[in-house]
Amino acid sequence: MPSRNVLKILMVSSEAVPFAKSGGLADMVGSLAKHLAGLGHDVKMLIPAYRGVDYTREESINVSVNVGFRTENTVCGRTTLAGSNVSVYLLEHPYFTERKGIYGNEEEEFFADNAKRFALLSRAAFSLLRAIGWKPDVIHSHDWPTALVPVYLRTLERNQGFEGTISLFTIHNIGYQGIFSLHDLHYTRLRLKDVCLEKGEHLEQLNFLRGGIRCADYVSTVSPQYAREIRTSRFGHGLEAELEKRREDLFGILNGIDAEIWNPETDSYLPLNFSKTSLEKKLQVKTILQEESGLSVDPGIPLIGIVSRLVEQKGFRELCGPGETALKDILDRGDCQIVILGTGEKWCEEVLRSLAAEYENLRVRIGFDEKLAHMIEGGSDFFLMPSRYEPCGLNQMYSLRYGTVPIVRRTGGLADTVISREEDPARENGFLFEEITGEAIRSAVAEAVRIYREEPDRILRMRMNGMSEDFSWNHSAERYVELYRYGLRRGRHPDTEESFDIQA
Repeated sequence: MPSRNVLKILMVSSEAVPFAKSGGLADMVGSLAKHLAGLGHDVKMLIPAYRGVDYTREESINVSVNVGFRTENTVCGRTTLAGSNVSVYLLEHPYFTERKGIYGNEEEEFFADNAKRFALLSRAAFSLLRAIGWKPDVIHSHDWPTALVPVYLRTLERNQGFEGTISLFTIHNIGYQGIFSLHDLHYTRLRLKDVCLEKGEHLEQLNFLRGGIRCADYVSTVSPQYAREIRTSRFGHGLEAELEKRREDLFGILNGIDAEIWNPETDSYLPLNFSKTSLEKKLQVKTILQEESGLSVDPGIPLIGIVSRLVEQKGFRELCGPGETALKDILDRGDCQIVILGTGEKWCEEVLRSLAAEYENLRVRIGFDEKLAHMIEGGSDFFLMPSRYEPCGLNQMYSLRYGTVPIVRRTGGLADTVISREEDPARENGFLFEEITGEAIRSAVAEAVRIYREEPDRILRMRMNGMSEDFSWNHSAERYVELYRYGLRRGRHPDTEESFDIQA
């Protein structure tokens, strides 16, 4: 490991706020880069310059990328990540600049040439580094679009000036793997075994994620529990054997939240701000949420919030899918109110609209509404997340910070952040259930409502415990620094007995 304390870190990602976003990956990459720089490290980032990305180019870097059977000559525009000194390089290649969309668009859900697009991005990382004369200690890439970065480092680049550089590959959701036709192999300039296909292993397809898992020096994911889960057939999506082989190099670090945006004491979307010492104002926010949502105003009835993608992964098949009556049964009891915000699969949107028309204690908003999302977090008594799997999850952490008690399934990051009474009575901050069934969801909600009515002091303690937790990016960024340093030490001394605790 370098003797200096400052680490040189290159982030390579398909998206990052505020430039391009399709989901939580963008939030994580942008926030982590900013907080690593805030800890004093030298951080740079490479992302594509998608059509419509608005940024002020401070410098243009000419890069030549060897892919396919030719050299691609293109440009990286440099800008600075707002609120930091992170240099962000945006790859201005026609693959990205001449069409709308990140991975697809309305005309084409998943671009047919995505293998070429993201192989180019991954290889361009090394061309950029040579062009600017900067050698990182760590190259940190994210999810399948940049899974070839560690493959290129191990097979083509390590002996070309990057001998001391290590790679960390982070899996945000193993359900998305970057699977392509074998005919795309030639464009990557990799051999069959480089893209990690061996005899008997899906020889008809490329799998970018599999390549990243096999070739990265270290692999991480976005919560300790998810790091364990993806080594099983239930959650591994066919890659559990690969991850089990890498178990000594696989770590889970919980994502953080933006503590400036998600702060009930300063949140500009809330009509009143509150803290642990002024929870009476949270009750006023609840009243306003009931009024604005068209629910009956009743401070004594528990209000359950949901802000989510309306898809099977989030548990909506068990909540209100064909043949399931969990949501109807909860509403029929009449002892709680529910407000739902989200967009997703058409069947789910239609079912929820139909139920909202039938029940006075349910309100549904289909779409995205930032203010309403903050109001639901701030004004609800409970927040329901019945996810089938949840690599990290952010809404349960927002809820805890806002004194809104989570009701969640014990999986992934939900299990790492929500503490039940059985686990630790003194630190209890939410309700967890085990099985992903309609009955389990009904029972968990019924128990939470019962406790709300019969044990208000317990609910108050749960609120206070949740609001006392620190889910800021400061802690998570420090954990990544520890992992980087551990990896660099191991790179110099691979036989060391040292271990790295995956528990956040």
